[in-house]
Amino acid sequence: MAASRPSSRPRRMALSGGAALVALLLASCTASGQPQPTMAAGASPGISASASVPLETSQTSTKSPVYWLGRARDGVYLYREFRDAPGSDNAVAKALRLMMSTKPLDPNLFSPWQSPKKLAASISGRNVITVDVSSDAFNSSVDEQTAQLAVQELVYTATAAAASAGVIDAGQPVQVMLLVDSRTDQLAFNRVQLGQLMQRDPAMVAPMWIIDPQAGTSSPHGQLTADGRTTTPGSEVYWQVSRADVKTDKAPALLSGHTTSAASGQAQGQFRFSVALPPGKYVLRVFPSDPGTGDAAALAWDSKDFTVTP
Repeated sequence: MAASRPSSRPRRMALSGGAALVALLLASCTASGQPQPTMAAGASPGISASASVPLETSQTSTKSPVYWLGRARDGVYLYREFRDAPGSDNAVAKALRLMMSTKPLDPNLFSPWQSPKKLAASISGRNVITVDVSSDAFNSSVDEQTAQLAVQELVYTATAAAASAGVIDAGQPVQVMLLVDSRTDQLAFNRVQLGQLMQRDPAMVAPMWIIDPQAGTSSPHGQLTADGRTTTPGSEVYWQVSRADVKTDKAPALLSGHTTSAASGQAQGQFRFSVALPPGKYVLRVFPSDPGTGDAAALAWDSKDFTVTP
């Protein structure tokens, strides 16, 4: 994807109806009441809350970054996909509507959000994203941990969409205020108290995930170029490519190897490698350590099914 430099002066997005007045009032809020980060459901003790989760970079692509919930290893974490985003809404509203109204490409991912009757988003000049959604978006019965993850799913998606569109100052902290029917004193999913400015919680995002190939996509001409991100820059990333038609996780990998994620710079935490594959259906898995010959799928942080075309 081609990247463009974000403006140092973020553009303002329109917020419809009475929510615009609420957004204006919220622009003067501070983060003094921000809740402390909570670990993801079953999160590994070894994953530091200070791990790197940089904002997405400004891009010319029309695709929207959307985060979903997914189970991996010993817990549930946030994973990202890039999706086509039709419609006339602003970038943040488009991404959030996708998150609440569509299914992930990867069948292993999910979201407890429901399609809302009303959804609006705006950005103040102080890097505060205000999201106003109708209460029907919370029509799912979930436990406390899933509710916390779902709220962070919204925070990650809103901030990712704003950063990708270049409408915020990516060099400054970005905060999100979530309103329900223009009110600040609501409970998300009847579990999470709202009304405070929120930031990305690093403990919630998956420590490693695959960006390309996305689930169900095709790679032409027998060549696969895979890339992804880890929240531990400079770390080793192990990968395996297996035939998708072998219906057992214990089948030997067709190809395997390892690479090192970028330690610093704009590509910090990113990893990339290429392999030549004959036409067929495959699954790519990534690991934080050498999976050896054991049950690799139980140790993988992420996996994606894809097809190589002739």
